[in-house]
Order: sequence, then C-alpha cells, then structure tokens
Amino acid sequence: MIPDEIVQQVSDQADIVAIVGEHVRLKKTGTVWRGPCPFHQGKGPNFSVVPGKGYTCFVCGEKGSVFTFLQKRLGMTFVEAVKHVGAKAGVEVREVERRKEGPDPREPMWELQATVGAYFERTLWEGPAGADARAYLASRDVSRGLAETFGLGFAPRDLQAMRSHLATLGYTDERLLAAGLLVARDEGPELRPRFRDRLTVPILDASGHTVGFGGRLLGPGEPKYLNSAESEVFQKGKLLFNLGRARHAIRKAEQAVIVEGYFDVIRLHSVGVEGVVAPMGTALTEGQAELLGRFTRQAVLLYDADGPGQKATFRAADVLLAKGFEVRVVTLPEGEDPDTFARTQGAEAVARAIAGAMDVFDRKVQLLERAGWFGDLQRKRRALDRLLPTIRAASDPVTRDLYLARAADAAGIAREVLLAELHTVRRANSVRPAAGSATRGTPGPRPDAPDAAVPSGRAPTGPYRSTVEQASAEADLLRVMLTQPIWLDRIVEEVGKLEEEAGADDGADAGVDWDDEAGPGAAFRDDVFRALYLALLDLGPDVPPEALAERLPPAAVRVYEELRGEPGAIVDARATIDGAVRKLRGRALDARVRALEQLLPLAAGGEKDALTLRIKRLADEKRALGVPSWGSVRRR
Repeated sequence: MIPDEIVQQVSDQADIVAIVGEHVRLKKTGTVWRGPCPFHQGKGPNFSVVPGKGYTCFVCGEKGSVFTFLQKRLGMTFVEAVKHVGAKAGVEVREVERRKEGPDPREPMWELQATVGAYFERTLWEGPAGADARAYLASRDVSRGLAETFGLGFAPRDLQAMRSHLATLGYTDERLLAAGLLVARDEGPELRPRFRDRLTVPILDASGHTVGFGGRLLGPGEPKYLNSAESEVFQKGKLLFNLGRARHAIRKAEQAVIVEGYFDVIRLHSVGVEGVVAPMGTALTEGQAELLGRFTRQAVLLYDADGPGQKATFRAADVLLAKGFEVRVVTLPEGEDPDTFARTQGAEAVARAIAGAMDVFDRKVQLLERAGWFGDLQRKRRALDRLLPTIRAASDPVTRDLYLARAADAAGIAREVLLAELHTVRRANSVRPAAGSATRGTPGPRPDAPDAAVPSGRAPTGPYRSTVEQASAEADLLRVMLTQPIWLDRIVEEVGKLEEEAGADDGADAGVDWDDEAGPGAAFRDDVFRALYLALLDLGPDVPPEALAERLPPAAVRVYEELRGEPGAIVDARATIDGAVRKLRGRALDARVRALEQLLPLAAGGEKDALTLRIKRLADEKRALGVPSWGSVRRR
C-alpha cells in the first residue's frame, strides 16, 4: 500500500489539467477547463476539470479525482495511478507492506516464476544451449529486441540444468514441484523439468506478475505447445496472453484485438497494434471474456483464414456476444495468418484490415449468401441453423433484434417464423441439462469449458455423465479403442462411414466451414467424447498419458482415465462395436427426421408432401435397425 500522506502529497502537486488533457481536448472557460466527455463519447463541452480538485461530466455523471480518471480511462489500479501521477509531479512514491492484510500469499509463487523466466531468458541468449531456439526465432523474423520485450527464453534439454541453478538460489525440489516446474513420472521416482528443449513464453497476469509459461517444442514430438500446470496463480481459462501489457492501449482505443497464438500477438505488437491479446492455447473461455470485459466491450477477432480459424472465430464471437460485447471480425486473404500477414504486408495493411472489420453476424450472412445457401429450401434451413446460435448468444436485446431482422431478410421468411424457432430452441435448452444436446443448432459443452454444474474453481468429481443422445455408444467405442487397440482401424472405418452418410445427406458445404457437425469426429455428439476420439485418432491409443492430457480438457482427461481403467468391461469387442455403430446410425436417422420436420414451416404446397414422405421413409429405416429412440436423459 501507499501511505496516505504520500497519496495526499501526489494529489496536491498533480497537474490534473495536463494529465486529463493528454486524453481530452480541453479549453479554458473562466477558472475551469471544459471539453467533450471521454466516458460517454460526448460532443459538447459538458466535461469540466477544476485545477486542484477533480473532474465532472454534467451529462453522464462521471466524476472523481485525477487518480479516478486514470483508473477509469486507462484501466490502472489505484496504486498504478498514484505512481503514474507521482512520476509526472516529481514525487517519489514507495509502497509499504499492508498494515492489516499482510503480504499477498501468492508473492512467493510470482517470485519463483519470475526467477525461472530470467533463467530461461539467459539460457536463450547465452551459450550454445539456446542456439536452436535463436535460429528458430531468426527463421520467424523475431529480432532479439522484440524477443526481449516479451521475455522469450529457452528451457534446455539437460534434465538437471534448471534444477541445479535454482537450488543455488535456495529453491527446493518441493517448491518446484508445487509450482509445476518439476514433475514426477509414473515410471520412476526421478523428477524432471516440465519444460525441456522448448522455446518459452512467459505468461503474465493482468497486473504484470509472471504466473507461468507457454513452451513450444523445437524438435519432433508431442505436444507442440505445452502450458504450465494449473496452480493458484496459473489458470489458463482465466488468463489472456499479453493483457498486462495491452490493457492500457485497449482502454484507450476502446477495443481489443484478439488473435489465436503467442506469435500472432508478438508480430502484431511489432507493427504497432498494442491492444492485442490471445487465449492460452484453447478456445476463448467465458472467464477470459469476463476478464477482457473489465477494459472494453468491443472486440475485433483476427484469426487464421483457414477452416479451423473460421470455426474458432465464430465460437469466440458467441462467447463474447453472451458477455455483452460488440464483435467484429477481420477477414484475411486465403492462406494467411496474423503473423505472416503482418510480416509480409506491414503495419499499414494490418491497420486497414482492422479498421475494415465487419460485424460477426454480417460476416456469417455474407458467407452463406456467397455460397448460395439461401437458394433452396433444405440449405436455407441449414443456413438458419448456423445463424440461430449467434442470435441466441447475443445478450444485448437490441443486438439480438437486429440479428433476427437481418436473418429473416436474408432468408426471405417472416420474422415471426424465425422468432418462434428461436423461442422453441430456448425452451428445449431450458429443460435439457446444459452438458449436451441431441438437436442440430444446440451445441453441447465446449471441450475447453469446465464440466456443467461444477462450481468455478472446484475440480469435477465422480464419473462423467453425458446427457447426449446415445452417448453410451460413443463411450463403448472409446472404451474398445483404449482397452483393445487392435480394433482401432475397424472403429475408425465405421465412424468414417457414419460421417460420410451424414455428409451425403446434408449436401455440400461449399464456402461455409464453421459447422461443428462437419469434419473428423462429427459422429461423436458429446464434445468431451469427441475431443478424446480426435486425440486418440491423432496420437494413437498408446500415447503417454501426460502427452494426451495436454491435448484434452479436464473432463476428457477424466473420461480417458475412467475408460482406460475398465479393461474387463468389453467381453466381445466385435459385438460391442457393431451395437454401438447401429445405435449411432439410428441416432443420425433421428436427427435427419428432426431436421426435415423443421423444414415443414418453410415449405409450401408439394414441397410439404415430399418432405412428409421422406420423413416416413427415414422413420421406417430407423425401425428396421431395431434400436430404441432416445427419451429421457440416461446415464452412461
């Protein structure tokens, strides 16, 4: 804390007119200074600054001291504001220990992480151990000055180097284990560094404390990127890379630019985009959106131009819209990502791209229109299925109403029809648990999200239970993959057939690549099961558990451990696979029937008769499989 007498001294010597004048165009009127209010973007001279006292806006009611102004305008803490003003006033400001609360209990962890960061940074630039990392940075056109701005470092391959160095500074193995910097392997008692042979990126919290690291593997192996383990100071779902450095620029510009990766942030910063942040290697979470909301309610998404980047863009947009953000998206040229675009095109091109960002909903409609999705009945239905989640996500009622009108106009249907559809889906969501969904356009839990109904900050307990239709069949396939990997190819082949059948029924998705039901793993409707399936597909069932865990959300890691621990649960693998595939095929037929039933309100005349006939044929096909329809929520 700062002693009261120092705060008063800084306040007495502060030139509030000069400080506020850096952000507001002020003009002297008598003994006060007036200008447009920066808090409600006023136009008239309703914002008054009185030397030696404070400021007041007579329209929006904002008022306070010079410290309050800096806190609200630039997102500073009170201590930061006092120090900032003290520096300008020539008053030395020193903090003393808190008189009542005592030191923050996290300080030892912050100190340790910062010490390790300094060690990694020194290893990068001094001696032969960091040569490969230096060459990698050079290949990405990252200068030493830029690397030092972000504190980039290198974790050596040597098992004892970091541990020995920290021991000389008094850090015990117990402290390093508690911080996740050392890990104990299942196969033996030897302790190993969590980060080895990796370029390291320090992760700072919003106040500038080093809380962990991201590490990029330079040689072959998995995972390519590795984050610090979750701890009292590092919770990746509640951190944004570069926010501590970017928050003042975000507050000043009244918008944040969000990208996907560390090097996207570093590159954009190098070309003058200071208010840029990135999630911690996962999809944007609600916690990260809430954190960003302390500084702005306007976000510009600047993700890769490929299919996965497009999907990530729209997922992030829905999370932000639900938190009351205005969301715009930048469309990069095909094949570009923010890093390469900024590197090759330069600062002016990046600035133009950000300035030209369009509303996320308009971008969705634009993609659908260009691909001809509003041209026929069935694709129009699917187009609306892609638009409804974003309409539902918008928490601002005005934004939601504008989106409804835009979608109805694009599809050429009455707004009342679309509104009824929106309400129908909402009612379904209100009675169905949030952990999953069996209907198109109603996504289940994101793999990066915590388990449903688990309070924030508490680890989920008990066996995982899915509420997705026929999720037991998905679990059976995963159990066979993990306990009897000889059947892996058979399962992949059968799942591929299911996905091909779904793709053939839905038709081509040309020009629209954000559908969560498309692509590998689409046969798995439970997001947790799908995440595990895709990881096993990519890495194989014999991958070391720690490598697989780095690719999975906590819920999927829990499912992995549960299923791997049931080797005797599968008596007849062939029969289990056949039964599971039959159930999933029946579920797909149910979904197609529901999708056709949703087309009926949009159809007219003979179209309705054709749809009714097709629905009957699909229902007959489902009955022939001999599998029950899904009714109430079932436990896996």
